Amino acid sequence: MSESKTSSAFWKLSNERPFLSLQAKNLAVALIFLVSDYGAVMLASGTAFILREYVLTLVMPLQPFVPVPSAYTYLIVPLTYIFFLQFARLYQRRLPLWQQTQRIFKISVYAMVFVLCVMYFTETVKHISRPYVAFLWFFSFFYLAGSRYLWKKLMIQVGLWQIPVLLFGAGQTAQLLMRFLQDDSGLGYRIVGVVDDHKKTMSSSLAGVPVLGTFDEAAAIMQRCAIRHALIAAPGMSREKLADLIFQIQPFAKDITFVPDLRGIPVGDMELDTLLNEKIAMLRVRNNLAQDYNRQLKRCLDVVLTVVGLLLSWPLFLILAVLIYRDSPGPVFFAHRRIGCKGKEFECYKFRTMVTDAEEKLRQYLQANPAAQKEWEQDFKLKEDPRITRLGAFLRRTSLDELPQLFNVLRGEMSLVGPRPIVQKEVVRYEKYIQDYFLVRPGLTGYWQVNGRNDVEYHERIQMDSWYVRNWTLWLDLVLLLKTIKVVLARKGAY
Repeated sequence: MSESKTSSAFWKLSNERPFLSLQAKNLAVALIFLVSDYGAVMLASGTAFILREYVLTLVMPLQPFVPVPSAYTYLIVPLTYIFFLQFARLYQRRLPLWQQTQRIFKISVYAMVFVLCVMYFTETVKHISRPYVAFLWFFSFFYLAGSRYLWKKLMIQVGLWQIPVLLFGAGQTAQLLMRFLQDDSGLGYRIVGVVDDHKKTMSSSLAGVPVLGTFDEAAAIMQRCAIRHALIAAPGMSREKLADLIFQIQPFAKDITFVPDLRGIPVGDMELDTLLNEKIAMLRVRNNLAQDYNRQLKRCLDVVLTVVGLLLSWPLFLILAVLIYRDSPGPVFFAHRRIGCKGKEFECYKFRTMVTDAEEKLRQYLQANPAAQKEWEQDFKLKEDPRITRLGAFLRRTSLDELPQLFNVLRGEMSLVGPRPIVQKEVVRYEKYIQDYFLVRPGLTGYWQVNGRNDVEYHERIQMDSWYVRNWTLWLDLVLLLKTIKVVLARKGAY
């Protein structure tokens, strides 16, 4: 980068004058969240009352609704939520969207349990409608998470939520972080300058962000510009160099966040312990799926959601069955041998999306098309597959062909979320990762499906499956289920 461009970038950063100081911004944000949280709980209370009194009574006989005492509606319930939100430091700490949503979910459980305990000791619980309490808990979580998401989006637009940050490092990890920060409104970090030693980035900008200098100039850069938040994304840096970089910039930075080199290590449920006297930090990694309690909890979630899904989707099953038969006479369902938990084979069900003589057509097509033969050997899939029917192409793009796998889930052969089900030929390609695959039931959806689907290279799919197994949490399953809806609607990477 030329000296004039560097000076121009420094002048711009040094003269950024926000309309509010950082302290004033934090106070304004906290007040906005405080008011919105109170309003979200009040709205949840109103929604619970309407559903209990005017909707639920239409489908089942219920006793007359006893009004909740005003002290609970306007004070005890909302202030309990606010207390737990403050206890979790959600008025000060910035978290990624899904991590914040997870904390709000736990807070809503704790708050409702506390309120019920108060009602029990004051003998108010005898008169409170149980459906009302259930609705109040669900909608308080939904409204709290939703309102905070919307408020953050709005505050980003007016410049109230974002914090300017200097990024140290411009490799792949740094680029992934920049992409994440652009998509996720939770942290609110805005990268305004890059510091890096790579020569290929020194004469240009990174994703439109100016490169200000090298790590050797880190202290001078922090001192010259007005930015007081640093993000170090150089996991390949040696411990000595990382310590030296932090030592240089810490006097001029308010907060320093760095990405440690933990590639290949499960981080989904990692905990940090600090030994002050020895100046040592210990990271604890848990194997959540090794606990029988967690496996049973995952199975319960599968059964409950699958039963609900089948009850809601049976009319769609009938419609699709008729359309499939009319489009291509023959069996409506297709069963294919797949490998499941502990290496056991099972029949994986799908709506038929191919012609009845699919195997013969595939053989002829691969013989006539060497490029297609290579694609098939690499991915076991074809982007231009001659076997697929007209309706089958639509079913695949929308993932409706996989609906019958709900029966596999109900039978205990699959899970709603898990590694992609593979065939026997693929086992050898998993190499050392196959043991991770054998630990769990394959999933109707999973980590790779919501992160590129068929656009992802085969070896990346394998690593994604392994990452999911080693980082599993119940919350991760819920997040992947919600993200699946978005991916299916976008129809990205499906064929």
